[in-house]
Amino acid sequence: MAEKSQNLVGPQIRRLRRAAGMSQNDLAIKLQVKGWDISRGGVSKIESRLRLVNDAEIFLLAAVLGHEIKELFPNRPARIKDVLRQGRD
Repeated sequence: MAEKSQNLVGPQIRRLRRAAGMSQNDLAIKLQVKGWDISRGGVSKIESRLRLVNDAEIFLLAAVLGHEIKELFPNRPARIKDVLRQGRD
């Protein structure tokens, strides 16, 4: 059974990071300077869609990558149902 995707933004973060010429470690360090305690491994998990990303984290990712928040989201999200929480609140 495939693991459930935890976010929609991971592939776009990877693409934007690479376009900026940053390693995962570079991105982690820039995020740490902004106050987010994240490691290179944490960045890897986000990019691989294995880690949930909350709204504050998305805000910081966009700022550090130098893009608008909307650019972190795919135009046509695949597997959106895999990411949605299933169950009642």
